[in-house]
Amino acid sequence: MRRAGARRARAAVAALAVAAALLAAAGAARAVTWEPADGLALRTVAEGFERPVHVASPPGDRRLFVVEQGGRILLVERGRPRARPFLDLTARVRAGGERGLLSLAFHPRYARNGLFFVNYTDRDGHTRIERYRVSSDPTVADPASGRTILRIEQPFANHNGGHILFGPDGMLWIGMGDGGGGGDPLGHGQNRATLLGAILRIDVDRGDPYAIPPDNPWPRTAGTRPELWAIGARNPWRLAMDPVERLVYVADVGQNRFEEVHVVPLAGGVNLGWNIMEGRACHRAQRCDTAGLDLPPVVYPHGEGCSITGGVVYRGRALPALAGHYLFADYCAGWIRSFRWAGGRVEAARAWRLPRVEAPVSFAVDGDGEVLVVSHAGRILRLEPARR
Repeated sequence: MRRAGARRARAAVAALAVAAALLAAAGAARAVTWEPADGLALRTVAEGFERPVHVASPPGDRRLFVVEQGGRILLVERGRPRARPFLDLTARVRAGGERGLLSLAFHPRYARNGLFFVNYTDRDGHTRIERYRVSSDPTVADPASGRTILRIEQPFANHNGGHILFGPDGMLWIGMGDGGGGGDPLGHGQNRATLLGAILRIDVDRGDPYAIPPDNPWPRTAGTRPELWAIGARNPWRLAMDPVERLVYVADVGQNRFEEVHVVPLAGGVNLGWNIMEGRACHRAQRCDTAGLDLPPVVYPHGEGCSITGGVVYRGRALPALAGHYLFADYCAGWIRSFRWAGGRVEAARAWRLPRVEAPVSFAVDGDGEVLVVSHAGRILRLEPARR
């Protein structure tokens, strides 16, 4: 799934030259050096899917539920999709390009209440967050149980964001792109009166259909939507939570030059910089005011890729050397990298020597705490220790 409109001209030499000049102009911190690393392997654990974009497991459950962009959620059975979908929203979903059924989040108390949430593009091209309930058969959801929690109008067909997940606080988090059009023509990134170009945080256990958490950054600020947790996002396709360090990792897809990762305390209230900045460079001008902006500690130019795919923080057992490391990929280049955030800086930055993943579109953690990588080409892979 290509997730940028005007990012096709990527001549490596030109991109790196522009990157160096613009980073210098913006006063960027020292660039991260990615050290080649061995010790990991990828193993296919499920295949046979049509444009998968996400995979999730209920809390405390080892089953895998795979989200297909076209509108189906499929339960994995012996490494293949179960014949009967867990939920089929094909008739409600507008799929293609950056649109479709984009993610799934199980309620933290799913084992008791059977509730889960989906993020998809409806037939009118707008974002819907809906709630569903599992049926009496644990392998099938009740399609009649659907209820719209939030509907957000989209002005263009790209930069719809797409990720929903529950945080360690029990709140539902939603990544929203700027609405597309290239360069944020409607100025959503810096507009606090819209839900576009932002990360949202809502309480789906209270209110009708939801409540505003009282500890949101701007719950009662004039001219600001109270759902906002952060502004200034371009297309935060995937978010990651680290409940141990209470951090949120935001992988934000860039425009024509840079891809970026922000590391933000759980309290939020930050401005991620778009459309003033792209990466650590001024977006439209040679000079710009960066006061009050959260500049990303990790940036890479389009000579190294073209569309970032975040990302999970590893807290499993099979790969102890990766404890606390954030893993991410590039959709176009197919590589996987990782780093550890410690003392407010990037440490142990690694570029893993692995076979190229075809169109890595999402990461997840399975019921054992191990890392899954979703290939848009139809496979789910697991990161494992390399055999010696």
